[in-house]
Amino acid sequence: MSAAIPVPVHLFAPLTQRSVTFPNRIACSPMCEYSSIDGFANDWHVVHLGTRAVGGAGLVITEASAVSPEGRITPGDLGIWKDEHIAELTRITTFLKSQGTVPGMQLAHAGRKASMCLPWDGVRTLAPEEGGWTNVIAPSAERYSDTYPVPLALDRAGMDKVVADFAAAAKRAAAAGFLLAEVHNAHGYLLHEFLSPASNKRTDEYGGSLASRARFPLEVIRAVRAAFPADLPVWVRLSVTDWVEDGLSVEDSIAYCKLLKAEGIDLIDCSSGGLDHRQQIPIGAGYQVAFSERIRREVGIPTGAVGMITEPAQADTIIRTAQADVVSLARELLYNPYWPLHAAQTLHQPGVWPKQYERAAKGKLERRKPLAG
Repeated sequence: MSAAIPVPVHLFAPLTQRSVTFPNRIACSPMCEYSSIDGFANDWHVVHLGTRAVGGAGLVITEASAVSPEGRITPGDLGIWKDEHIAELTRITTFLKSQGTVPGMQLAHAGRKASMCLPWDGVRTLAPEEGGWTNVIAPSAERYSDTYPVPLALDRAGMDKVVADFAAAAKRAAAAGFLLAEVHNAHGYLLHEFLSPASNKRTDEYGGSLASRARFPLEVIRAVRAAFPADLPVWVRLSVTDWVEDGLSVEDSIAYCKLLKAEGIDLIDCSSGGLDHRQQIPIGAGYQVAFSERIRREVGIPTGAVGMITEPAQADTIIRTAQADVVSLARELLYNPYWPLHAAQTLHQPGVWPKQYERAAKGKLERRKPLAG
């Protein structure tokens, strides 16, 4: 067992990784907005991400940002595959930093789940005449389900391109002012497809055993770590289990996380599922927290917990009991962008309201106090 890492104090204790200090342990999890044209960020992204920073999240991570056009889930995905994307992204990072929030970017390739229509138009793949693309790739010619096309199995040249695309994207993310990069190795997208035996049917050195299935994701992650500034953290979002018998297991993920730790990864962002339509997920409050706690304990690496974390006391307990070092919220921050500031009030911790709101916020608190006598 690895040496224990320090137990965090509480939800609002700062966290320092490399040269970056997060003001609290609350992260805004990546949420796809499907609102880009040709990968460009726009006013929607500034407002969506900026609002969560104003609300007090210590870290705000972009939606899955495609490292290549063919790596998008839909034509509306945010992109980081060309230098022209940098300027609009810099608007976002500049504002997030002005609010005391750390800006992060999730780097992603959708693999065999690419070329989908926008979700409000249904759940189906796009035909070429609708703007879809035919060069959908995967580790093997195994489609996600019967309604998806058969993907192209990657050859070595294609794999080299993916590695180069991730590395170039990491450099652009740093140029745009992001202080954290997260590699998307979850939810049935390309790197997860390589790692899981349910989707990786290769018979070469990139298929078979866990060590072989992990080889390509590690090539990508190693390239990102080398391309992103050494004084800035790199995280990996991982689906810890596929929730199917022939898929990735928790034990597989623990072994994989030991390899990630050796590559200099700073935190494992623990999610699950998304690879196989047969999955049966027992969803409930904090249903994935046990994964972050076990990886943290057995690997000796910081972890993030995500999934049905809704209450301040629940989030604070996760941190205080060393089940995770960070809690990530998505839907809860859609419902209430000011959840972190309200959590600080509930937990009697300091929360920094923006100066533009501070007088009104304090006034509301004063009105809530019972009258003396």
